[in-house]
Amino acid sequence: MFPRPIPEDALWHRRLYMAATAMILLLWLAPLFAIILTSLRSMQDVMGGNLWGWPTRISLVENYTAVFTQTPMAQYFLNSLIITVPSVAAVLVLSTLAGFVLARYHFPGNMLVFALFVGGNFLPHQIMMIPVRDLMVRLGLYDTTAALVIFHVAFQTGFATLFMRNFIAALPAELFQAARAEGATPFQTLIHVVVPLVRPALAALAILLFTFIWNDYFWAVVLTISDSVKPVTAGLANLRGEWVSAWNLISAGTVVVAVPPVVMFFLMQRHFIAGLTMGAVKG
Repeated sequence: MFPRPIPEDALWHRRLYMAATAMILLLWLAPLFAIILTSLRSMQDVMGGNLWGWPTRISLVENYTAVFTQTPMAQYFLNSLIITVPSVAAVLVLSTLAGFVLARYHFPGNMLVFALFVGGNFLPHQIMMIPVRDLMVRLGLYDTTAALVIFHVAFQTGFATLFMRNFIAALPAELFQAARAEGATPFQTLIHVVVPLVRPALAALAILLFTFIWNDYFWAVVLTISDSVKPVTAGLANLRGEWVSAWNLISAGTVVVAVPPVVMFFLMQRHFIAGLTMGAVKG
């Protein structure tokens, strides 16, 4: 069922495996290298068709400075932060509360509620494009950052609740019995017992949610129209000209957009790996 390790004496098999791995890695990284290389090119290289060769002149400072001075990228970047940070925080709070209740309190309809959270993950978001857009228009929230925050909170909470419920359900029942014997309220049990133990899960979930919401393009286009509220994903598409596109600036903007999720992952890498690979408690 699982792949068997290659024996130490199978020299050619190991070499073939390493060669195949290196080839797959190069193919996977090739677009990234191309974008980074294009972000260093001058406009003369781009207009001259030099899109795959080595740049004749490195324009690192000029291109990355122009992204923020000649385009509204700074506003797009700020909009993405305004949308992503509150959305992630709200989803973490709601999913932890819902996961705690579904995991530790058995009431009529418990499994039905949990099934609704799970079933929502299998519903393609695109089929609700028109209803969601009409709802935001009726609420007066269309073309606002609040519309995207509400949407992401509503649609990411299902997956996050499933994630947190499974972690909380794995906690030993003795912990909750001890907290109840000490007279702790359910909220005190959640804050002082559950949250410290599921901190790796919260960190892993925060990184996943941040990446999902930050990289969203479809709903950014559906629910926004003006540059003052567009996030970076929709803003990058606006950098393309009608007749000529400055691909060096678009590539530089793409690199800038990719930085926050990467930085967040490396800052929380230890917690992220622990949240995906270990249980809720040690021992």
